[in-house]
Amino acid sequence: MTWTTLHHRVDDGVLTVTLDRPGHLNAFTPTMATELERTFTEVNDDDEVRAVIVTGAGKAFCAGMDLSSEGNVFGLDESLSPTAADMADLDSPAIRRVRDTGGRVTLAIHACRKPVIAAINGPAVGIGATMTLAMDARLMSTTARFGLVFGRLGITPEAVSTWFLPRLVGLPKALDLLYSAEILDAESATAAGLAQAVHAPDELDARARALADRWTLGRSRVATALTRQMTVRNATLEHPEDAHRVESLAMFYSSVGDGREGVAAFREKRSPLFSRPASAMPPFYDDWLGTRSSRKRGR
Repeated sequence: MTWTTLHHRVDDGVLTVTLDRPGHLNAFTPTMATELERTFTEVNDDDEVRAVIVTGAGKAFCAGMDLSSEGNVFGLDESLSPTAADMADLDSPAIRRVRDTGGRVTLAIHACRKPVIAAINGPAVGIGATMTLAMDARLMSTTARFGLVFGRLGITPEAVSTWFLPRLVGLPKALDLLYSAEILDAESATAAGLAQAVHAPDELDARARALADRWTLGRSRVATALTRQMTVRNATLEHPEDAHRVESLAMFYSSVGDGREGVAAFREKRSPLFSRPASAMPPFYDDWLGTRSSRKRGR
C-alpha cells in the first residue's frame, strides 16, 4: 500500500506515525481514517515495533475534518438510513459506509497491543483531539491547542469520545468540554486532565521517545500487550470477578512464558532476555476479545 496521508518511521523499535498533510494542517479525511485504521491493525503483528508515537507534520497536529470536500464532508453515504438495529453488525459493507470514520480509528487504537503516545505538536481540533483520547498518553507542545468543537458545527461528538472522554476527565468535566466547545491551550488542557505534560516545541519528540522507552525497553512484549488490553478493558467491567478471570489466564500464560525468564534473571542478578512477541498472544486472547465484543452487540 502507498501511504498518501501518513509517514511511517521505525527507529529502534519505536514506530513514529506522522499525519502528513502539512499544507492542510493535517486535516483528517476518509483516506487518512483508512490508513490510520490499517496502521494500528497491522502493527499488532509487526514484531519490530514495541511502541507507537503519533505526531503531525509542520505546524499542526490535526486541524480536524477536512471540510473542503464535496458532498458529505465526513465521508458518509447519505443515500442510506441506518437504524440502531443495523449497527449490530459493524463490519457489514453497508454499515461501514455510515460508520463514523474517527470511531474506526479509535477502535483500532483501543485494540492495539503496543503502547501509543500522542506528541501533539500544534492545534488538535475535532477528530484531531478525539483520536488521541484512545492513546495511552498525550504530551503537548507549548504551541499546541486542544478543541472539542463539535457544538460549534451543529454535530455530535465522534471517535468514541463519549466513551473515552469521561473516563479521562470525569463526567462533569467531559460535559463542560463538549458543551462549551472551547479551544484550550496546552496548560489548560493539562489542567483539565487531557494531557500528561507540556514541553517546549524542540523537546516534544525527545520527551515522547523517552516515555516510549521507559514503558517498553527491557519489557516483555507480550506481557506489555496483555497489560494494555486488560487495563483498558477490565476497568469497564461490572464485577471484579470478571477481571480476576482474565488476569488468572494472563498470569498463567505469562508465568510459563517470559515470566519464567524474568524470574530466572532476577535470581541470577542479570537483565532478562524476553523472547515472546506481541504477535503471539496466549491461546485465550482471541476468544476473550470475541466474547466481550459479542456480548456488547447482544449476540
